[in-house]
Amino acid sequence: MVSLGDVRRSAATLYSQGQHLAALRLYDAIVTAAPLDYDARIRLADCALAMGDAGASRVYRATAWYCLKSGHPLAALVCTRVLEAHGADASDLTSALVVNYGSESDLLRKAATRVNLPADSLPVNVPDVRLPAPADIVSHALARAEHATDNFKDFPEAVHPIPLLSAMSEAAFKRVLSTLVLKRLPVGASAIKEGEPGNSFFFVAGGQLRVFATDGLGRQTDLAQLGEGAVFGEMALLSAQPRSATVGCLTDCDLLEVGRQSLASLADELGAVAEALHGFTRDRLLGNLMATSPLFKPFNRMQQRDLLRRFTSHDVAPGTHVINEGEEGRGLFVVLSGDLDVSRRASDGTTVPLGGLRTGDVFGEMSLLRNARTTATVVAQRPATVLFLAREVVSRIVAAMPEIKSYLEALAEDREIDNQLVLGEDDTPPDERILI
Repeated sequence: MVSLGDVRRSAATLYSQGQHLAALRLYDAIVTAAPLDYDARIRLADCALAMGDAGASRVYRATAWYCLKSGHPLAALVCTRVLEAHGADASDLTSALVVNYGSESDLLRKAATRVNLPADSLPVNVPDVRLPAPADIVSHALARAEHATDNFKDFPEAVHPIPLLSAMSEAAFKRVLSTLVLKRLPVGASAIKEGEPGNSFFFVAGGQLRVFATDGLGRQTDLAQLGEGAVFGEMALLSAQPRSATVGCLTDCDLLEVGRQSLASLADELGAVAEALHGFTRDRLLGNLMATSPLFKPFNRMQQRDLLRRFTSHDVAPGTHVINEGEEGRGLFVVLSGDLDVSRRASDGTTVPLGGLRTGDVFGEMSLLRNARTTATVVAQRPATVLFLAREVVSRIVAAMPEIKSYLEALAEDREIDNQLVLGEDDTPPDERILI
């Protein structure tokens, strides 16, 4: 026998190659071995639909009801969207989704369970798809997938809320559901790409995705892996800035896209929606920061979280002076989001721009290490969030962690050299100037 995970991957490959009947036979083998595998049921219906079999609609509908009751509402919404795209009435499914997962539902609990997919290691008895298929294989496979969970009764008594959506009023929930766009991507595809405009964000309804950033040398840094229920892409949408990372599909993925149209329909609840989105954004930014910043690399995950608790977070408006040249150094700063400009006064009294600070950049270290006054002014260029760590805490960390001291000393030395070059060569292009 072959493991379920291997069979799923083989079936996905066959489907992508247009071998829909062979893929259906493998998904049918999964459903036979694991009737609770709703993903295999959906993919089997996809195969039948690609072959023009109207029986696929019954599988989508039956699987959607199972997903609604078993704690997988986004997968149910995938089935609903496919049905609607092919002219079927799925209003009963949409209504049930709002009733079960809307803000007024008695089923919602933070401490809830769901019926999960079977383990990838489960053995599956697979047919030899190189041999001719039985004449009735499609009808039998569709019937098996449609009725796979007819006798299943062990549904959870409470369900997890859908991120963001379950916090809305039911009226707003319905409006958003009507605008969600289903995107079904194959393994290896990119859901979003670093640097492109951010006009929407996404819910993960199924599959696994990898989040990574690429530096100027083409080196990739993994930031996170995302699965069912995750939200991504909201940072660029909220900040009107380019995407800060790429999100690629590790498996076939079903995504639900929320565009500007969806948000425009929520004008009466935009404040609550924006607050929830900012919460997602902050958590993701902190995770990215811990994964990529040299400041946090010497610490393990528990130590990183403890260190982050010692930082205070400050939202600053455009034009805010975070540091003024010549003042006593108050502590260490890290840019969580936004852009800040750095400048210094020249000997003739003019202001010389030194560069800019962006997400992940550390500043304020020079005055701390040298016990001197600050050597530059830092001003927010646009709305930004900065993390601040007080001088006394920094002193204790530097004394206890030689790696941190070495990192900050090297950072300060490099910046001082580059600043001197900028001050001495005022024709240096602004985008090539290095920070304080």
